[in-house]
Amino acid sequence: MTAKEYCELVERLDRFQKQLIPTIIIKDDNSPLISLKESGFNLMFEPSVYEGYKYMVREAIFGKIGRISKILDKQEKVLVIRSAWRSFAHQKLLRNRRAKIIQKEHPNKSLKEINKIVSYFIASEEESMHSTGGAVDALIYDLKKDCVLNFGNNDGLNLELNKTCYPFHPDITAQVRENRELLINLFENENFVVDPKEYWHFDYENVIWAIEKGEKEAKYGNIKK
Repeated sequence: MTAKEYCELVERLDRFQKQLIPTIIIKDDNSPLISLKESGFNLMFEPSVYEGYKYMVREAIFGKIGRISKILDKQEKVLVIRSAWRSFAHQKLLRNRRAKIIQKEHPNKSLKEINKIVSYFIASEEESMHSTGGAVDALIYDLKKDCVLNFGNNDGLNLELNKTCYPFHPDITAQVRENRELLINLFENENFVVDPKEYWHFDYENVIWAIEKGEKEAKYGNIKK
């Protein structure tokens, strides 16, 4: 499969998922959010632009992250938590920051065009799976090499948002593919699903998870506090 064919396939899947979102019934189990920063797990945390960020996840996800962390401990690696639950204010901040960057890069684009570009990788407050507490963004740090693994579009914790973010883009190297597979398999073995456009983003028990798993209901809806 060519890179063009793969990207078209991913983008069709992404559009199809978005079309199915209204068909999923949300029966929120009202499970609490728990801070991973207070977990005692061997984790690293990417600094957040949102002041006082606590990297919170739903209760069921808490234990899953702990198990993933222990597996990586044996490999002298550490799970890096980039992001977890985000308030609407946090999500809006991320969108606004990205919009300013796009505006500087493309001063002739209209506000509508800029919002479309922003939304490709950063969803609106209502549509973001991070608002449910059922999404985790993660990378892996290699203690032996003293660096974040090479995932193909990253310089340490800094990610370049483009189509090479698609999990198994044909143009990535064999080593990058191996690193992505390590990350994805760790989460899939805990029953998460990987986002079709972002190899670092994993969903559990929210509407995207339900669509991927062929379920009619999701347990996690938006937490707006």
